[in-house]
Amino acid sequence: MNEFRSRPLNFPWPPLFYIAACMVGFAIEARMPSPPGFHLTVLAPITGWAFITMAVSLDIWAMKTLSDRDTAVMPMKCASRLVTCGPYRFTRNPTYLAYTLLLIGVGLVAGSAWVMIGAVIAAGLTTYLAIRPEEFHLLSRFGFEFERYCHGTRRWL
Repeated sequence: MNEFRSRPLNFPWPPLFYIAACMVGFAIEARMPSPPGFHLTVLAPITGWAFITMAVSLDIWAMKTLSDRDTAVMPMKCASRLVTCGPYRFTRNPTYLAYTLLLIGVGLVAGSAWVMIGAVIAAGLTTYLAIRPEEFHLLSRFGFEFERYCHGTRRWL
């Protein structure tokens, strides 16, 4: 059994990327504040809270869907089933999408453009260091079924 077939990741990188992006974003914000207009927009906090609510709901829905299908929720464990229902009908990575939406929402609520920029950087790192290995894992485990799923479902949105 090859390495990708046994488990996709050796370490849960994505949460660390997003936590680091948030911390670095706030550290930069303390030294170089976002443009003044960014803080004064009334819609920014309202939109931010909407993003945060969506993110938490999406993450809970994704974890519940995996749990209900008796497959691994943590990315360091081997998938026992290919899940294509629930939020996985719309995106192949609803949990990572939720992390990104959460960080964008936090940036909007806090009035920090730097945190939002960090969300984009964290999403890029997640794509290359977590999603791609997970996709190799799923391809080696489920073959054509996973390929067909990829053709009909986007990686992010």
